[in-house]
Amino acid sequence: MKPNNNNNNSLFANDDYINLNAKSKIFSGNSDNYHLDREAALLYRKNHIEPNTMKFDSFEQRINYLIKNEYYEADLIKKYNLDDLEKITNYALSFKHQFPSFMGILKFYNAYGLKTFDSQQYLEHYEDRVVMNAIFFADGNVEIAKKLVKELMTGRFQPATPTFLNAGKKQRGEYTSCYLLRVEDNMESIGRSITTSLQLSKRGGGVALCLTNLREFGAPIKHIENQATGIVPVMKLLEDSFSYANQLGQRQGAGAVYLSAHHPEILTFLDTKRENADEKIRIKSLSLGIVVPDITFELAKNNQEMALFSPYDVEKVYKKPLSDISITQEYENMVKNENIKKTYINARKLFQMIAELHFESGYPYLLFDDTVNNRNAHPNRIVMSNLCSEIAQPNTMSEMSDDLSYTKIGEDVCCNLGSLNIDKAMKSGSEFEEMIYNSIYALDHVSRKTDLRSAPSIEAGNKNNHAVGLGAMNLHGFLATNKINYNSPEAIDFTNIFFYTIAFYAFKASNGLAKIYGKFVNFDKTKFATGDYFDKYTKCSNDKWTIGTTRIQEIFKEYNVQVPTQEDWINLVEEIKKSGLANSHLLAVAPTGSISYLSSCTPSLQPVVSSVEVRKEGKLGRVYVPAYNINFDNMQYYAFGAYELGPNPIIDIVAAAQQHVDQAISLTLFMNDTATTRDLNKAYIRAFTKGCASIYYVRIRQEILEDSENYECDSCVI
Repeated sequence: MKPNNNNNNSLFANDDYINLNAKSKIFSGNSDNYHLDREAALLYRKNHIEPNTMKFDSFEQRINYLIKNEYYEADLIKKYNLDDLEKITNYALSFKHQFPSFMGILKFYNAYGLKTFDSQQYLEHYEDRVVMNAIFFADGNVEIAKKLVKELMTGRFQPATPTFLNAGKKQRGEYTSCYLLRVEDNMESIGRSITTSLQLSKRGGGVALCLTNLREFGAPIKHIENQATGIVPVMKLLEDSFSYANQLGQRQGAGAVYLSAHHPEILTFLDTKRENADEKIRIKSLSLGIVVPDITFELAKNNQEMALFSPYDVEKVYKKPLSDISITQEYENMVKNENIKKTYINARKLFQMIAELHFESGYPYLLFDDTVNNRNAHPNRIVMSNLCSEIAQPNTMSEMSDDLSYTKIGEDVCCNLGSLNIDKAMKSGSEFEEMIYNSIYALDHVSRKTDLRSAPSIEAGNKNNHAVGLGAMNLHGFLATNKINYNSPEAIDFTNIFFYTIAFYAFKASNGLAKIYGKFVNFDKTKFATGDYFDKYTKCSNDKWTIGTTRIQEIFKEYNVQVPTQEDWINLVEEIKKSGLANSHLLAVAPTGSISYLSSCTPSLQPVVSSVEVRKEGKLGRVYVPAYNINFDNMQYYAFGAYELGPNPIIDIVAAAQQHVDQAISLTLFMNDTATTRDLNKAYIRAFTKGCASIYYVRIRQEILEDSENYECDSCVI
């Protein structure tokens, strides 16, 4: 071993790479300088990374050092012999990976690559981190490890940050991105939820909680009127909990709370995020989400008053919590029921208030209740989403005794996530099906290896369901490099067929895994078991899932990606009915803020904010991020960014993908500073009527320099 004795470890030991990165945005005559960004990445590795990387005399010496000093997990390494590990590593090195952007290499070495405990030296390069992920996923199988090395080194599949960051490390958090917890209307459930949130936040996960079932301010306690203090004190306790459990100081703990639009404290809930809110109720760091049923939109459309229902009374009448009732179906019955206390607000004013708050803070998230439940294949209702609004899975109620021990463990939710790079995925060609199988295999393994004992209800949900969320990123990058405008019929056509194809191969992969691991626990109670969930593919007209434009026909033919036929679906569904699925949920499209920078590609399904994005990176100051593979020939397809395009094209793209995604898609709306609340309300209605499952953030363009860190999913760091 040869430790680095160079005392000049500063990022600014040689700032030539910073200058090169800055010059990448400048044009010279009729040519671009985007290539200078790649040169900046190479220079950064040469001048900063290599001099500050610990050197070893042999592969064996390196592995032994990392195990002995508790950097790597010995039990994982022992599943492979040393020769095989070296061969897997050499295979990763054979891809001759180079970061295509300065931001990509900066992101990897700052946030992902293993460092010494004093942070003075680097212990991993990109290939080493890929190998640790691959051997974790493969669990001792050398051939599977090599297949997964190929997926990661080619950039076709990228695990979410918690997995990619933690795989194989001795000192680590969990592999799972975020968690969803129900809170019931009793002190035991509230207390247990706060404790569980602390435990999960400590391990590196973001936590969302459903507060819909908590009785409102002034509701009775033990039949004594006007005793309940409502939801705000619980929100305050949760906010303080996440602030305290800050994950070794690496970043603030992150939490979100969801509330039904028809909860009596919905206006107070929104008021907590106002800039001028009283400090007694103001919520600064906790994210807010609203569960919006169809009836809410209907009442707003007709300019009617909407009823807010006491959860305390609803549970007494229906013998089940408010979240477990379809408000749209039961609305008139609850309105007429004299045993349910109700108050009224104007439905349009609620949406007006939501829009005002979006302008102030970007919150709340919106989950469209009936949209997600009408396509839900499972018998239990979806009552909430997560910190990035792409997870849509049922939670079921837990019950506790006075000492907070469980008398009945329900099922809560965790998110095991990863994303395909659309451009690299299409280039997989005839290996497309294998790529999807390997990706689902990897995410399924995460679900089987994550330690969730600190959260028994989440552990139960994960064990019973093995839910995963395979998503995608770099849509704008793929479209632009193929000279397709983001705002075009071809873009929608491609998105529709791409996700249609992913869905087929994902279900096929899960069916294959079911033959190895067995079906998820309640498979026989789902619409998967009857085949009804797949009617849209097996019984609807073929035209809906047929490529509709000549350009997209050419692309799928050129890339040699096989689009499934209706007969393929019919045969697959019969196989699913016979042998089941290993995973209760398969697809979810996250924001991919961190991993898209790592992969040097465009985030999720949204357009770039700018052809050259500006980020603030600590002491480095401004870092310039050119769009994916941008050059003089394709730059016009990046010319219109998210703010110039406005929300409609993004909504239409997401709606096209959502037809095939069994969970949800993080949908961010970008609005110019001239937008009004009326414009925002039109965007909500468009997203709702087109079948989008949720709305994540709303971004309002500011005249000042954008701090692009805001675009990351800081909550669960996808």
